[in-house]
Amino acid sequence: MTSTSAFAAPLPAFAAAEPNQVTDLTVSQADGFATVAWTPVPGAADYQIERTAVDAANAPTGTPTVVGVWRPNRQINNETPTFADAGFNPGTRFQWRVRARIGTAEQPYSSPVFDTTKAPWGDPAVAGQNLRTQWETTQAAQYTSDANEYAYTAAVDQLSERVRVVEIGRTVQNRPINMLVIGYPTPPATPAAVAATSPLAVNCNVHGNEPGDREACLIMARQLAFSNDARTLGLLKNTTVLIVPTINGDGRAANTRGNTTGQDLNRDYSLIRQPETAAYVRMLRDYRPVAGYDGHEYGNNQAGDLPMLPPRHQNVAQQIFDESLDMIENHMYVEGAKDGWWACPYGCANGSGVGLSEETILRNTLGLKNTVNSLLELRSSGGATRPDEGNTANNRRRKTFSALWTFNQFMDYHHNQLSDIKKARGEAIEFQAGNNGRIVFRGSRVVPLHPAPHPGEAGPREDLPTPDMILDNAPCAYKLTEAQYNGARTDGPNDVGATVAERIAAHGWKVVKVADGYVVPLAQPERGLIPLLLDEQGEEEWVSGERVYPTLTGRHNGPLTISGFACLSGATVNGPVNLRPGATLVATNTTISGPVNAANAAGVFFGDSSVRGPLQVANTNGPVTVIGTNVSGPVNLVNNTNGAAPYFAGNSVSGPLNCAGNSTAPTNLEVRNVVNGPRAGQCSTL
Repeated sequence: MTSTSAFAAPLPAFAAAEPNQVTDLTVSQADGFATVAWTPVPGAADYQIERTAVDAANAPTGTPTVVGVWRPNRQINNETPTFADAGFNPGTRFQWRVRARIGTAEQPYSSPVFDTTKAPWGDPAVAGQNLRTQWETTQAAQYTSDANEYAYTAAVDQLSERVRVVEIGRTVQNRPINMLVIGYPTPPATPAAVAATSPLAVNCNVHGNEPGDREACLIMARQLAFSNDARTLGLLKNTTVLIVPTINGDGRAANTRGNTTGQDLNRDYSLIRQPETAAYVRMLRDYRPVAGYDGHEYGNNQAGDLPMLPPRHQNVAQQIFDESLDMIENHMYVEGAKDGWWACPYGCANGSGVGLSEETILRNTLGLKNTVNSLLELRSSGGATRPDEGNTANNRRRKTFSALWTFNQFMDYHHNQLSDIKKARGEAIEFQAGNNGRIVFRGSRVVPLHPAPHPGEAGPREDLPTPDMILDNAPCAYKLTEAQYNGARTDGPNDVGATVAERIAAHGWKVVKVADGYVVPLAQPERGLIPLLLDEQGEEEWVSGERVYPTLTGRHNGPLTISGFACLSGATVNGPVNLRPGATLVATNTTISGPVNAANAAGVFFGDSSVRGPLQVANTNGPVTVIGTNVSGPVNLVNNTNGAAPYFAGNSVSGPLNCAGNSTAPTNLEVRNVVNGPRAGQCSTL
């Protein structure tokens, strides 16, 4: 996405460079910014980047201005300094010079480089490409209004077969929350079909007074809808891009951080007390993005251009944390150093206590939903490294085009590392469904500086869990009373909130109806999130559910007949297992040496287990979940009619797999099964 570099004219043979003069200056043009690069001067403490507006004959038309200061903590390698100069109106022509400072002493400027910056993307003479947002047409003097956003996205939808705009919900004040679904040659027709493409999602504007990312998302939507370059087409042929420009339309219209009730929506993604967050969580449930970015702005004017942070909550599976950190450190930092952007950990350069472990924050909620992701913060003021941003339009342009760069890099990472992302996600789902390890109610993984001391002198604080935030002996499930499950809530707008049942359904968790209440097993893909909302020890729980512990551990010799509720954890059963009608079985880290037969059961859950014989689950009136389990024999899932798709994911089957008559076809959650036998019926593609 970078144009050909413009080079300084070589000095005449008789004109040697002055002592400590910057040499080898180049400028490369990209969308909304120019990468300025040069050869380092020995002993330089920092560098000043000067820009001057010029005409077509390179005669100055403006005052020379220092627009940037490069410091060694900007990038992970200092041998090839670069600076992303942004803030100008795209399509204008400039002269650039750079000088070193040794201590505070200014050294000679380099020879000048002249070049014209890239015009805004899209040919004005081509329908679709010629669309522009209000922010673009006013040259950043105005942000795009809600009415202009709706008209713009509707036009993108109408003019491009690659785009479908869907409404995922409504705000408190009844504004639509739209999502652009973008694929090639057309987007998949249903959420399940989109999920099968391992989509990526960008959430652009949760805090209404932080609109820079939103403007970038709208420009990016146009590029994806109408670009015909190999990169764009290659990306869209292999996945689907989901863009939610404005989840908080009410806050954007009022230019407030929270929504119209005053709720900070980025403290509500687990609790889903507000219609906006409920809409986004339902989208995650239905479309199942494997990777995501969440856009914000940050007020620390000493920080990097682009502070980023992975999901840190300690209940996030290690694989998701590692892959998210790899995306940030080994892609964003590296590419940022090439293009001149200062990407750093959120909290870098005198950052405050930010980037902590609240599961309510989208970054952590996504991680607990096994989604590789990162927070993105746009430094909201120019600060010492961008001294020309007292001009409001310059500041707005730098923020938006730095976000556009980040989101494009995110798409490239997703495209190039999709196999690793899917592997991490699959392993995380299997780990969670096995109900493995302790539960941490609040506490973060440590993010060390990489590589120290770059790209910032400080990072997010450790935020380790205190002893009262740790439960070493995890229960098998939580039991809720009728009142807890279906009772009225007052924690939403106008003192009316969705019931816990409705919120659990929005998250997509499986629930078993029992005689005296409801049971939510932990043998599920979102095991790390469930206790945070249903345990009395949680920091922000919905209810204090009853902990249900395993009913069988260790060895059992002979047949096992189950009536009522049974939870097997770390057990070995040497014999067949039969479920009576209405019974529920939850088995994690368990080996059963014999066939398993469940007919007319209330619920069946297997996680990280082994069945040495056939597995038959038929006519179940509740949820069916089989994840990360080895079955030495045939598997039959037939006539299960609870209305939700049975999960059959990450399993190994030594025999045929047959699924038929289930009211909703089973899903593998995009986690591959290994089946050494024919696959038939509804499971033919699993």
